Amino acid sequence: MRIVTGAIVHETSTFTPVPTTKASFYARLGVLSPDEIITKLRGVNTPTGGFIEGADVHGFELIPTIMADAYPSGPATRDVFDAILEELLEGIRNAGDIDGVLLELHGSMVIENLDDGEGYILSAVRDLVGPNTPVVAQLDIHSNVSHQMVEMADVLIGRESYPEVDMAPRGRECADVLVRIIREGLRPTMALHQIPMMWGMNQVTAHSPMKEAIEELHRIESLPGVVCGSIATCFPLADVPDLGASVYIVTENDQALAQQYADELGAWLFHRKASWHFHMLSTREALATIHTDEKMPVIFADRDDNTGGGSPGDSTGMLKTFIEAELEDACILYIVDTEAVNQCMEAGIGATITVEVGGKSSPLQGHPISMTVEIMALSDGRFRYHGPMLDGLEGDMGPSAHIREEGIHVLLVSEREQPFDTAFSETLGLDPRQMRYIGVKSSAHFRAGFESWAGAIHVVTEPGVHDASHVSFHRLSRKIYPIDDL
Repeated sequence: MRIVTGAIVHETSTFTPVPTTKASFYARLGVLSPDEIITKLRGVNTPTGGFIEGADVHGFELIPTIMADAYPSGPATRDVFDAILEELLEGIRNAGDIDGVLLELHGSMVIENLDDGEGYILSAVRDLVGPNTPVVAQLDIHSNVSHQMVEMADVLIGRESYPEVDMAPRGRECADVLVRIIREGLRPTMALHQIPMMWGMNQVTAHSPMKEAIEELHRIESLPGVVCGSIATCFPLADVPDLGASVYIVTENDQALAQQYADELGAWLFHRKASWHFHMLSTREALATIHTDEKMPVIFADRDDNTGGGSPGDSTGMLKTFIEAELEDACILYIVDTEAVNQCMEAGIGATITVEVGGKSSPLQGHPISMTVEIMALSDGRFRYHGPMLDGLEGDMGPSAHIREEGIHVLLVSEREQPFDTAFSETLGLDPRQMRYIGVKSSAHFRAGFESWAGAIHVVTEPGVHDASHVSFHRLSRKIYPIDDL
């Protein structure tokens, strides 16, 4: 059995100034040959890592094409997208006779003048392989799922955890289902229910109420005739017609049953629409709620400058609050500022310099903060994640610096990335577990490596390109809660 695989992955914010180039799609892992894709991602917690595991277990030949994985940013131009898509299609053509296709996608890719990137990719692959070759794709939990995506794929499987620690297991599930189609004659029928709702920040799957939503999904998956099902909480930073949460269910050759269960779960989720939202404080407001006897460390998660949502990563609201509060044993992970890093590199470890930190990508991100700092450590930015999210994957933050002004430590980086765990910080001599106050440029993924030892966590809002005052929608195809009163 010969299965071709490829990845074109991008979570696209239509509000960020961060551009997406062709190089962006290869910045994370580099341009990998097919053999390198297998070698680099075997045993790694990514969807393709799960595909590889499935190939090993089921004994099929996995034929890699491309691994194009851009970090969240703005819409790519059409010429960039077309070139990458052609790489995938050419790889499929060159594979010869195949029995199926496994794709790693995201579910919220927006291209210049093309709102539904994944729908277009799946249509192009379907046109190439024909109606009888099964196509199975793995999606992020933050997908804006379209009818075209559902129509063009045989099976879509979304992640069930946030933080997304189940990437390899969901990839393995895709491989398992594909094998059932080919070897056992499974005839999947898939239905979509688009919920008129934008999901809020209450979506961490280890906690209520999201925990109960996943339990309800699993209850439906256990029913006779159901192959698999997924909840997509949506990606809320894309002004596109298909923005919104959704449910998609796959059954064994019963389209009406798939639609019935998708509609039922969609209604269950919408009925609880207010439960998925909570009011976010600023860092200053959240700091004022902390009692002196509260368990430390306290983590402040800047949702609006989450680089994992496409933000620039250099907003200064949180840093300004930390400085004005004269915090001790405090750190911020990370501020993206290549200019400041270069100044630190020139001065060297141990030097004391005055540097303007952050606020350089957009006036909306706040003003640069003048700091007189000691340079504690410097790095080329290379490290390896120790998980559970992206466990085993090599990371590269680019040239980086650990600076300190009195009791406040800041990690300056050149590449945008969330702190999924403490591995990178430790390469610069900073153990966040020894801090009392931690600021992270992340919404929830940091929880995978931080929550087990944190004293308290506050999701906060700070001025930036993605705060509520700068995000408005004009292209939605339907009314959406809570934008509309539904």
